[in-house]
Amino acid sequence: MFGQVSIDKPFVDWSGNCGDLTAAVGAFSISQGLIDPEKVPQNGICTARIWHKNIGKTIVAHIPITNGRVQETSSFELDGVTFPAAEVQIEFLDPTDGKSDMFPTGNPVDELDIPGIGRLKATLINSGIPTIFVNAADIGYTGTELQNDVDNDASALEKLETLRAYGALKMGLIEDISEAAARQHAPKIAWVAAPKDYVSSGGKTVKAADIDVLVRAMSMGKLHHAMMGTASVAIATAAAVPGTLVSIAAGGGRNQVVFGHPSGTLRVGAAAEIQNGKWTATKALMSRSARIIMEGFVRIPGDCF
Repeated sequence: MFGQVSIDKPFVDWSGNCGDLTAAVGAFSISQGLIDPEKVPQNGICTARIWHKNIGKTIVAHIPITNGRVQETSSFELDGVTFPAAEVQIEFLDPTDGKSDMFPTGNPVDELDIPGIGRLKATLINSGIPTIFVNAADIGYTGTELQNDVDNDASALEKLETLRAYGALKMGLIEDISEAAARQHAPKIAWVAAPKDYVSSGGKTVKAADIDVLVRAMSMGKLHHAMMGTASVAIATAAAVPGTLVSIAAGGGRNQVVFGHPSGTLRVGAAAEIQNGKWTATKALMSRSARIIMEGFVRIPGDCF
């Protein structure tokens, strides 16, 4: 069960999942002996099935094992992560939150009427984590923004939060606009654009020819320095469905997509199909990495309970 801790307000948001910690959960469970040691190979891949209580879904993590222990270091590079590491492949099975359809409104594209902003096209998707996609150009962006371009602009942050709140209302995640402030973790708000060259936050040149689509996303009121794992699932799923703003920006529906984010690029994949007249995501795939950073103890007085 995952809780997103606010960094500037005293609350924990339990409304969604975390892609990075999803990779860590499987590795941690092996390291701590929570998985039967007889099911852990001496060398190879250990498959950990994870039940995610927040969204009521199964996630499968494929953890590399060397000499009976979780392998943490290797040559896998993930833009936005400082050091190479061992690759952890993650499968999100039926990644739509069971509380609603993949497209809560039933449409791959909707129009939102936002006070002070106007009417905007948006793809409202519930996959990995509820996410609102808009076209970058419609909100005055290019899709190549870095953190300083957004986080230091108070009026832009206010506009994006207003857009996120009205999108949440349209998705049925809240019943009143005022509830959005207490639900910062989800939905996410993201904007997309067709590929173009840009320089990442680390100075790496990202070529338009090497990516399929540009995506920028907000997390807890700030532009994410790379891309959240759960939002990556939403990107992959939306790219697989013809007619969404993501697939249009990517040049058509596809089962794999490489998207450009502030720190570089990421490849994700998804499978989606029509079931009972509705689009349904059957699987989403991505890779992450995980390692133990520290261990310690916190002593709590017995009379606290």
